[in-house]
Order: sequence, then C-alpha cells, then structure tokens
Amino acid sequence: MECQKGIFNDRADAAAQLLEFLPVEKMRGEAWHLIALSFGGLEIAEQLAKRLHLQAEILFSEPVFAPLNEECEVARVSETEEIVIHEALCESFSIGLDFVYGEAHRKHEEQILSAVYQYRKGRPFPLLKAEVVVLIDDGSETGLKFLTGVKTILAMKPKAVYVIAPILPHEVLESLDPLVDHIYYLHDVKDYLTTPAYYKNFEPLSGERVELILGESSDV
Repeated sequence: MECQKGIFNDRADAAAQLLEFLPVEKMRGEAWHLIALSFGGLEIAEQLAKRLHLQAEILFSEPVFAPLNEECEVARVSETEEIVIHEALCESFSIGLDFVYGEAHRKHEEQILSAVYQYRKGRPFPLLKAEVVVLIDDGSETGLKFLTGVKTILAMKPKAVYVIAPILPHEVLESLDPLVDHIYYLHDVKDYLTTPAYYKNFEPLSGERVELILGESSDV
C-alpha cells in the first residue's frame, strides 16, 4: 500500500499507536524482552516498556559497506558477531567473503565494543535462551538490521521471537515473516521511501538518554 509522508508525529506517537493493538496482557504475562535495534528503536521500546512495566535493551550492530560505496550496505554484524550478508549485492559488486568478514571483525572491535562500553558500561548482551523476545525498530529500509537481530536471537534458542515496527517495506515483511513467530506493524508500504520521511519529528536520541535507559534496565 502507499503511505503518506509524516504519518507519525514522532516516535512517541508511533509507540502510542502501536499500543492500541499490541497484545499488552500477553506481553506483560510472558515478560517479553524488548530489544531495540537502533537508538530510534530504543525510544519506541522505552515507551512500550513504561506502559507495560518491562525493560528495554538494545542490540548493537554495524553495517559493512561496499568498498567503493559507503552508502551501499552489503552486510551487517551484531555485537555477538552474527553476520548477515546481502549475497546478491556482494555478487553484483564482486565483493569477496574475506572482505566482508574482515570488515565485520573490524567494525565489531572498533565500533560495537566501544558502544557496549560507552552505553552499557561493558555489560554484555543478555542471554535469552527459552525467553520471549521482541525486536523493535522505528522502520527499515533494507531489512538487514532486523535480519541480523533475528539471526542473533535465534542463535540463543529463545522460546519465541516477535517483531514490532510502526512501518515496514512490504519486501522486508515478506523476508521476515518465515523467520519469526509474528510481526506487529501499523503500515505495510510497497514503495518505501526512507524511515525519516514517515515522521514529522525524527530527532536522534541523545547519548545521555541512551545511557539512562540502559542503566535503568541494568538496575532491574
């Protein structure tokens, strides 16, 4: 379907709209783990966490770009070093796996570990075996961030994995659907623009706010 620009006032508005149809009693009763995939996703996760008396966490990940195009994401690596590769792009640009894995390791060592120490004070990502996990973001262009999150969580052998997003491209929904237990979304968009286009206010979450949210989760 088509979707107008600025459909959400901001991420808080998107979270409020999501809460209108999410299975809130089920989420509370099963103590779902709210895992954001970006700082923007963390703002939505925090809004849900406050309403449902749950905790919000973040899974850090970093993109691997094509050698000659720093806007073309060909893979992504998570903080547990799970990697998802866009095989069609790598083949199209003749990008070898040695390059992808080398860049993924560099991004993990230089950027992800730095983020873990800065924002989570070195606390490792929680083990989620036999837990109910929901991956949250404010949108998605390529789906690689969600796919990396799903691969990371599935490796932990959870009880169930869900996805929550206010808006998603139709092709991303199709790629995620076979991998997770359910996807909760408000808008399925065929001709997706960029995620900021669907928000009137898309201000970034400050580093201080990220540290505060994650600090509150670690105290529980």
